[in-house]
Amino acid sequence: MNEASVAPSPAPLLVVQGVTVQRGGVSVVRDVNLTVKEGEFLGIVGPNGGGKSSLIQAILGILKCHKGTVDVFGYPPMSKPVSGKVAWVSQAAANLPSNVRLTVRELVQLGLLKQRTWFRPFQRHTEEVDQAIAMVGLEHLAHRDVAHLSGGQRQRAVIARALATQADVLLLDEPLVGMDPPSRNSLLKLLDKFCHDHGKTIVMVSHDLAAIRQSAHRIVYLEGTVRFDGSPPDFPSLEALAKLRGIDDVHGGHHHDHGEEHCGHDHDQFVIPSNLKEAE
Repeated sequence: MNEASVAPSPAPLLVVQGVTVQRGGVSVVRDVNLTVKEGEFLGIVGPNGGGKSSLIQAILGILKCHKGTVDVFGYPPMSKPVSGKVAWVSQAAANLPSNVRLTVRELVQLGLLKQRTWFRPFQRHTEEVDQAIAMVGLEHLAHRDVAHLSGGQRQRAVIARALATQADVLLLDEPLVGMDPPSRNSLLKLLDKFCHDHGKTIVMVSHDLAAIRQSAHRIVYLEGTVRFDGSPPDFPSLEALAKLRGIDDVHGGHHHDHGEEHCGHDHDQFVIPSNLKEAE
């Protein structure tokens, strides 16, 4: 094939190089290197205290890097050229106070408020708000009080608030928490659609490894540093993760004897994938 006919690979939208983040003088993220391309759905998994949220906050510029650099669209986080291109949906975004009375539409409109536009009428943003609500499939609930939505619907509403900014990159921190299985499946399909149909780039932190393996294009396992970075089919078994993390099998492997033939694993032949880093 002629080299000129090969389509160029999308340029990275996000580049994390040698990033170390400290909290209270302790390094919670160490020497992390990541590149994320346009239209990619990256899932970040790992144990509590593994640095997932700290990494997201470093990408946003909320936490300063002790070492290394973060570039978003070729610029540092929070710089003027990046403004409006990256949206963050935090863990607490959908946990609205019970005394707050907002419709879905009003909640989405709040995502468009900036200091310089605080006193401008909401009507100026009608198109952006309508489009965001339609993208998450909540048109029929646009005038419903968010307090009367299900957990899944409320999560869609806060994602619509982020989408209304016309952001190209969505950073989602534990959006699946508290969702029932149908709502979780529906949201994951929606996020996948954002990537394929709307060209959005998604970085999602989640404890739900099964959900990430079924939906993300790529998985990063983070425990202080990146231990695995690859496609879902290459993600290691729980036994490999235990070995990687230095967790001993207190039963000496005997608890695997029963029913192992049904799992299709051969422990004697198991090899930790080459893209897993040994625990330090």
